[in-house]
Amino acid sequence: MANSYGLLADLVVIVHMGFVLFVVLGGVSVLWWPRLAWMHLPAVLWGIGIEWRGAVCPLTPLETWLRTQTGGTGYSGDFIQQYLFPILYPVDLTREAQVTLGAIVLGVNIGVYGWLWRRWRSEPVG
Repeated sequence: MANSYGLLADLVVIVHMGFVLFVVLGGVSVLWWPRLAWMHLPAVLWGIGIEWRGAVCPLTPLETWLRTQTGGTGYSGDFIQQYLFPILYPVDLTREAQVTLGAIVLGVNIGVYGWLWRRWRSEPVG
């Protein structure tokens, strides 16, 4: 059973990383799937809000709880823990860095949506 919790924890980390990538780069996919903007824009607002408030994403405590159900909090060094954890949970993450990350996400998405908006407005109607 503990192994199942470990696998679920790994899955939560993968979903978390996917969400982070979607927040940062998902605007590009709106070029091909414009209706995706209805999912992407709220995700961007959530991501920026988490960073700017210094809050913790609910996926983080879920992953931590799942890890404790395996009998400990230590990591064995598998691929997910080795490569994804340092990106999601940097040891030296400061409040200033969080605000900066939120601003970068906002800037990237303003740029992408601004470019898309200009492109859509310049296309002939009908």
